[in-house]
Amino acid sequence: MKVVIDTNSLLSLVRYYLPFDKNSILFDFIKYKIERGEIIIIDKVLEECSYNSKGLVIQKLSYLKDKSFLKSVKLPFKTETLIAPSPAKFLRQVDNQFVNTIIRRQRNLTDVEYENQKNHFLEDADMRLIILCLNLIKDNQDEEVILVTEETESSNDNKLFKKVPAICKEINIKTMSLPELLQKYDNIEVEFK
Repeated sequence: MKVVIDTNSLLSLVRYYLPFDKNSILFDFIKYKIERGEIIIIDKVLEECSYNSKGLVIQKLSYLKDKSFLKSVKLPFKTETLIAPSPAKFLRQVDNQFVNTIIRRQRNLTDVEYENQKNHFLEDADMRLIILCLNLIKDNQDEEVILVTEETESSNDNKLFKKVPAICKEINIKTMSLPELLQKYDNIEVEFK
């Protein structure tokens, strides 16, 4: 199983779980899964973690600031040159399936304004996570690929593009929340105090 995790899930991990992980079982378990390449953290997510909540994720998951650890596990996963498996098809999906057409009409965006927002969206961490998942699925068809996010499908907050779970549902990428992921790991026994 390959798990690609977003910024908010890592933030939830350090805010709501690690403070109660008195024996560092969960801390060590996450580190172990990263070392084995089962949990993947991309460059854009690590960058967001460094400035969101004053770098709380990097402070609490201290191995994410250890350069020798990061080098040995080949993290963060570089996404600068990452492209979708079928780029033309993917761009059509962005324009036809991932965009919130009602919001686009309401905003009355010109083609140039829309293209600028689309390009920003394509460079965002969320879209880089999705493209990585598509590539992992293509390259490892026999291995389960999961995108862990705390977002829900509902309520788009008047954003031009749909939320991660809604996009993933349309292109058959499995998503789950951090609590669902931790439940899936049935071999971890964390006692919260």
